[in-house]
Amino acid sequence: MALIVQKYGGTSMGSPERIKNVARRVARFRAEGHQVVVVVSAMSGETNRLIALAKEIQATPDPRELDVVISTGEQVTIGLLCMALKDAGLQAKSYTGPQVRILTDDAFNKARILSIDEANIRADLDAGQVVVVAGFQGVDEAGNITTLGRGGSDTTGVALAAALKADECQIYTDVDGVYTTDPRIVPEARKLDTVTFEEMLEMASLGSKVLQIRSVEFAGKYKVKLRVLSSFQDEGEGTLITVEEGKNMEQPIISGIAFNRDEAKLTVLGVPDRPGIAYQLLGPIADANIDVDMIIQNVGRDGTTDFSFTVNRPEFEKAKAVLESVRQHIGAREIIGDNKICKVSAVGVGMRSHPGVASQMFRALAEEGINIQMISTSEIKISVVLDEKYLELAVRVLHRSFGLDK
Repeated sequence: MALIVQKYGGTSMGSPERIKNVARRVARFRAEGHQVVVVVSAMSGETNRLIALAKEIQATPDPRELDVVISTGEQVTIGLLCMALKDAGLQAKSYTGPQVRILTDDAFNKARILSIDEANIRADLDAGQVVVVAGFQGVDEAGNITTLGRGGSDTTGVALAAALKADECQIYTDVDGVYTTDPRIVPEARKLDTVTFEEMLEMASLGSKVLQIRSVEFAGKYKVKLRVLSSFQDEGEGTLITVEEGKNMEQPIISGIAFNRDEAKLTVLGVPDRPGIAYQLLGPIADANIDVDMIIQNVGRDGTTDFSFTVNRPEFEKAKAVLESVRQHIGAREIIGDNKICKVSAVGVGMRSHPGVASQMFRALAEEGINIQMISTSEIKISVVLDEKYLELAVRVLHRSFGLDK
């Protein structure tokens, strides 16, 4: 008998029939003698609908009240799934994030989990209940409802699995595992049987939408066995995300090509070339709760330099406004931006022991006439910023160049 945490996304919960399907799947695991905790998202499209509704009332919704509104999506699905489970003859009990007491910080709309009180869930499991928990939400010290940001239900699932020391955390989505790249762009993309936490972390951070990055961080930190499966297929092992690198001697150098359309670049021209200038630029950006990705500072000339960095596209205008507010204070000449860029990355633990990956990547792009604007590397990934119009071509070319279709 195992303790399994299962997380079902919005498409899996998208209709009454699909919710009944989830109940049937959970019933099979219970019939095998397993204890099951289920974490669910809102029905597909529901969170977007609630955000749009809030914006009709207030152009920039108050963050605290927005969390009150958008957390209701999951409250609906936990109740409906419990009804479906009871209808299937199981004992079931639903909990919102605050009812569990998933304690978070007070960063509304993108809160971080601090602790989980799992005592009630353990008692319910021991009493033979299936416990159904609302993903994506928690409560801060002051008792305010908080939400964890896009994809936060993944994080809830992994965090609960860590708190309960579950045997496995299964993430059910509309794909049957982690692929070498998005099959919608490259039909030859292959499903990976296993992938390391390091690789998955890079893929998630680089735009792979299969798992939210914080859920992978959590899983790696607490050694939670994580598996990605399809909620629409009964067969298949999905993709297991593991701590160990594969023992296979023919381990590919590159495991996947990740990409992100959601990028924008800001450049501050004519910045005084002196100590502390990067902090003076990026300190206010951090204070505005804006995440910065790639950073490039050019070689100083005539006492000035140019400073470029990338941000998420939805935060482009906000970041630009922050920079404009400090431009004159630091004596910079001008701020320019481009919100039509993308990032494409090659990821693989095999890079550590194989030189020449970067040159192969740059040659493949050059042969297609694709210009690289920025480059960033880590031990197991190489990312390039390109004009957005080249995204699909670049992904296809790199996937083929590294033999991922084989």
